[in-house]
Amino acid sequence: MSSDGSTVLFGALPAQYKFSAADKRVLTRFARKLSAQMAHGKYFECLITDDRELQRLNQSFLKHNYPTDVLSFPAEGQPFAMGECAISVERAAEQSREFGHSLLEEIKILMLHGVLHLAGFDHEKDAGEMALAEARWRSELKLPNSLIERASASL
Repeated sequence: MSSDGSTVLFGALPAQYKFSAADKRVLTRFARKLSAQMAHGKYFECLITDDRELQRLNQSFLKHNYPTDVLSFPAEGQPFAMGECAISVERAAEQSREFGHSLLEEIKILMLHGVLHLAGFDHEKDAGEMALAEARWRSELKLPNSLIERASASL
């Protein structure tokens, strides 16, 4: 864990989704910005990996046998840590193409969504609180439509 904020780890990635050093710096700076602005300095760790690993994590922790775009694992009893999130680069790439923005923007959207879960929000149970928070942060961070907004628009 970095002493100056949150960390982004790059796991097993398909060859076509290898990130440049510049892209890695952009994502790490974004994670640290989320820590500073949203989490009052608490840090989190974000793993960017492939569908296979997200499916494994989803099966192990939630008993869902399929890959997903983002998973969050809140820290328990750690005063300076929010927890961990994992993002599928393959899901992010598909969604970035579908919604017409860059892969880095999609990963930022997913990271924001994951951090909101780490902060205690739950869009399945909170009567729209997470959607409002996500929309506010997305606007402040100049990101495209959030996951919740996209899901609501497709209903």
